[in-house]
Amino acid sequence: MTKRHSQAGGHPARVRSKQGQYPEKRPLYAALDLGTNSCRMLIAEPDGTHFRIVDAFSKSVRLGLDLERTGALSTAGINRTLQALHVCSHKLRRLGVENTRLVATEACRRATNGEKFLNRIRSETGLKLEVIAPDEEARLAVISCSPLLEEESEQVLVVDIGGGSTELVWIDLSEVPPDQRRKAMIGLRPGAVTTLPGARIIDWISVPLGVATLMQRYSDVQEDGAKFALMSCYFEEMLEDFSPYQDMVDAATLEGLQIIGTSGTVTTLGAMHLGLRRYDRSKVDGLKMRTGDVNAVIDRFLELGPDGRKNEPGIGRDRAELIMSGSAILQTLLRVWPTDFIRVADRGLREGMLFSMMEADGVWDD
Repeated sequence: MTKRHSQAGGHPARVRSKQGQYPEKRPLYAALDLGTNSCRMLIAEPDGTHFRIVDAFSKSVRLGLDLERTGALSTAGINRTLQALHVCSHKLRRLGVENTRLVATEACRRATNGEKFLNRIRSETGLKLEVIAPDEEARLAVISCSPLLEEESEQVLVVDIGGGSTELVWIDLSEVPPDQRRKAMIGLRPGAVTTLPGARIIDWISVPLGVATLMQRYSDVQEDGAKFALMSCYFEEMLEDFSPYQDMVDAATLEGLQIIGTSGTVTTLGAMHLGLRRYDRSKVDGLKMRTGDVNAVIDRFLELGPDGRKNEPGIGRDRAELIMSGSAILQTLLRVWPTDFIRVADRGLREGMLFSMMEADGVWDD
């Protein structure tokens, strides 16, 4: 298990002109996240204290489909990913984007042929991807979720359920003035001491289990309910080194706890709770779901069964196999740390990278 300790709204789309070209506005920034399941990229420009999306790309590439079994990236996964990265490379060249950060996460970290694959990406697409460490992955998740922090929240658990790993960051903001807590979250970094008085990371952990790797581990279990129970129990075992799990957190702390979840699992649960047949980010991002609502949606998933989930418009065939492993992770966390609600975040590493790059360049308005 990889682990480090430290004690210490939607974006409006940019409209094309009649000629089909984007208005010339600079600077443009691009953030690309190559994960175990998906290849996703955002191109954006600064807009006041936020940013405006210029172009976006998202493709399910299933890069780590056989990673848990073989320890290597499959030829089919590599080919799918290269096709997606060619599209990204074309978009970057067409828009002339110079400010970029292109990262790869758990699949490329773990795979025995990960470095060879990255060299091939650079050779064939011109894109140079960096494999980021779990602490940087956790930091970017915290930054991207900071706008969803409730000012009254004194303890925050940020949950990023990926394809190959799950990052958990527990943050204590009880000594930070409420109007400074979002800023304090942005300034935090797992593994480093914050410069903001009173803000501290109690602990963080990167569990090497995400929706794809956890699903693959129990792929030979046929009975749906039994598989779900096994995935839940195994994930909880992997939390034993996380200090908030060891201490089990008292009731007073739980009263001030806010959980923010960012992942396709969490957003799918949110969309299903709202009854959306077509996904609408503006309705899902920032949604508050009560614990009972989360459990009710998961119960419905179990009732549908594997075939029913594939035919459910709110889930889709691409996510049908993975939604139960992600649900097992989320339900386990809500059982261990019961709280009134979870905040749904349709944002992740890409938004965190964009915030970080723009802040470093000093482009934000005062």
